[in-house]
Amino acid sequence: MDHHLVRKYFIAKPETVEAFPFGDDVSVFKVKNKMFATLALGKGNEKGTEGKMAGHYCINLKCDTDEATMLRDIFASVIPGYHMNKAQWNTVILDGSIPQGEIERMIDNSYLLVVSKMTKKDQASINLFYT
Repeated sequence: MDHHLVRKYFIAKPETVEAFPFGDDVSVFKVKNKMFATLALGKGNEKGTEGKMAGHYCINLKCDTDEATMLRDIFASVIPGYHMNKAQWNTVILDGSIPQGEIERMIDNSYLLVVSKMTKKDQASINLFYT
């Protein structure tokens, strides 16, 4: 799954907006003003990543803490969230090694995890789009 498809998948989520609070090179995706993902091109000099991100687009996704660890064990292209809370966020390197369906599942989980922490009123307004 390339960065163009990932961006389209993010934007298709109900109530999602794209913002650039960290500069033009990092897209931040929010639902009801709550971040659920970022998208950026890895430069290769990211501290603690051993250059894994070099030349690849990467997404940061919120994740259940147990699942975050499990995904890191299964996929070499899933690492602790770069510049994020490493217990609750994963960085997924879009290098073609993870099936599209799995990336979509991780995105869905991130989105739903953020929505689940919202007020019932905000959740209800989002759920209208699912019916």
